[in-house]
Amino acid sequence: MSRTPHAVVECQDVEQRLTTTTAGGTAGDIMTTPVITVAPDTSVGEVAETLRRHRVSGVPVVDVAGTVLGLVSEYDLLAKTGALAGDVMVTALITVSSETAISDVRHLLVDRRIRRVPVLDAGRLVGIVSRSDVIALMATEWVCGVCGEPVRAEQRPEMCPKCHAAGEQFRLQEQVPGD
Repeated sequence: MSRTPHAVVECQDVEQRLTTTTAGGTAGDIMTTPVITVAPDTSVGEVAETLRRHRVSGVPVVDVAGTVLGLVSEYDLLAKTGALAGDVMVTALITVSSETAISDVRHLLVDRRIRRVPVLDAGRLVGIVSRSDVIALMATEWVCGVCGEPVRAEQRPEMCPKCHAAGEQFRLQEQVPGD
């Protein structure tokens, strides 16, 4: 099946938006903190309740010192047998630092087909970045009040890339669902 030129343009547009919105930012800029965690001796029932209550799909498993031992996801709870978080957790972890570029985090999430990546600084858990954290950048659009140039970014731009107006000229644009 061949792609139409329209489909190719859409894919290029999405790649451009992702590249533009992730340029210059770091994991520390978009990470979720504080991180919801569980202990290795937490029952799988309690882990499931924690995921449901906080509306997340996975949590880091940490020891009393706060060292990350693994991750437990909805998949792990459904696919593995065990009574405790430590029995079903994944221990081969991919982690990043708070200084890791968002573009690198995005590539890890896509290339490794993972849904979240713990953020560690000096070996300590300081945050977590999920796919939705990166997607949020695409949904946040600022519009220059001088020239109308739209810029997708989580934070107000410092300067308009088109007319070079100061950042205070930007206004947050509400996104229409499905846009």
